[in-house]
Amino acid sequence: MITFGYSSRFSGPLRALVFIALGIMLVVTKANAMELVVKVVAAFILASGLVSFILGYKKRQDGSMPLLGFNALVNILIAVLLFLFSGPASRLISYLIGMTLFGFGLFQIIVLFSARRNFPGGWTMFILPVMVALAGAFIFFYPKVMGESIGLVAGISLMFYGLSELIASFRMSKVVESETPDEQEIDQIDEQ
Repeated sequence: MITFGYSSRFSGPLRALVFIALGIMLVVTKANAMELVVKVVAAFILASGLVSFILGYKKRQDGSMPLLGFNALVNILIAVLLFLFSGPASRLISYLIGMTLFGFGLFQIIVLFSARRNFPGGWTMFILPVMVALAGAFIFFYPKVMGESIGLVAGISLMFYGLSELIASFRMSKVVESETPDEQEIDQIDEQ
């Protein structure tokens, strides 16, 4: 059974909250949503570059500075380019979001189908992941059709994915709990 990404009790709900928050951000900003996403990504990359530089500087005695310094330089350069060219990069981001939504929706369908054998549920649990996968495919293949509304569609899809992730996390936690042996079974195995 596939439990990748669900072994920790908090990883699924945390992913869900991040995707819901990102979806809300895209829905609220509407017109320039993709450019805002590019700038947020650029800010994270810039922060990563600065952290790499600081770590490299602190560990310069053990020879880490050249590698971490180069990593920092590349990250900072990418972040600056993303800030300067956020318009063209936003068109690429829409493809990336579409591909990501499609992949996450498809992966969630596989995970839920895998869990269905051990934790029966109706076919309704597949509605949200299928909607997310279809929306991701539509965003990827037809981003120009949506024009300015692409941020709205992507935001709603991300919120649906977050909700679907919460549901899948709940189901998978039950499956993982049912598969882990309880203390009595472990004691019986140890006695043999």
